[in-house]
Amino acid sequence: MATKTTSRAGAAPAKTADKATAKKLGDVQQMTDQDVLAMPEADYMNAVQLAFFRNKLVHLKDDMLRKAGATTEYLREEVSVVPDPADRATIEEEHALELRTRDRERKLLKKVEQSIASIDAGDYGYCEETGEPIGIGRLLARPTATLSLEAQQRRELKQKMFGD
Repeated sequence: MATKTTSRAGAAPAKTADKATAKKLGDVQQMTDQDVLAMPEADYMNAVQLAFFRNKLVHLKDDMLRKAGATTEYLREEVSVVPDPADRATIEEEHALELRTRDRERKLLKKVEQSIASIDAGDYGYCEETGEPIGIGRLLARPTATLSLEAQQRRELKQKMFGD
């Protein structure tokens, strides 16, 4: 019987911790960057932080997809015959700028999807080259970062030196 009492006593804190984590995960929608920054370093990439960044990345992805749809509609609506060459040139330049912006977002979308997959795999938040933590501040500024600041600086220096 002592074994049952011990296992129950051991299970109660785990359930309490699970409930606390579940509550925090539920509140992830309302968490701010400051809330995540205020967490202790020991909590780095815990379930709450992973859920926070997943939420941030999913919102970024949804926003980009919505903008891409709006661009498609915009380009379809603007297909009209404009007799003035200057007006036509202006419209074509606006279209080209919009398409360049969407192309950059398409590349970013791929990185966002890779970051979400990295969260699912349990690798998110750690440098691909060194395995060191990337850091909350850097991830808040650039949620798709895959390198620590030092590794990124080394890579950029190599590219500058060797023209890669």
